[in-house]
Amino acid sequence: MTAVGSVDVELEVMKWLRPRLGPDVVVRDELDNNLLEELPTVQVQRVPAGGDDGIRLDRALVDVDVYAASRADAIALSATIRGLLLGELRGSATDAAVVSRVGTISPPAARPYENTALRRVGATYEIYSHPA
Repeated sequence: MTAVGSVDVELEVMKWLRPRLGPDVVVRDELDNNLLEELPTVQVQRVPAGGDDGIRLDRALVDVDVYAASRADAIALSATIRGLLLGELRGSATDAAVVSRVGTISPPAARPYENTALRRVGATYEIYSHPA
């Protein structure tokens, strides 16, 4: 039996999103100094909350932040991502994980960011998964 925590939910969500968002969208877990040259960028990060059943089932809270040149672009891409996560990720499988449930904890909304040359819209999702 595979231990809980063996599935990197951030990595699985990033790998799952990339082909669905296309080559013009950067999907990563950490931002770098070239952010303005890499818009739009989607940042996926697991929040230090959630839990597991101690055997196989993991309940991850995942922040998905979209950075774009305009608020409208950030909102549109966030809405697309929300639709993908709720409509297609739920019930799917990757090479490493099976996703049994996806829910919205905090829907897409503008989030502050210190660089006024771009806009940030973020949401938090609850993702239940277990190793494949």
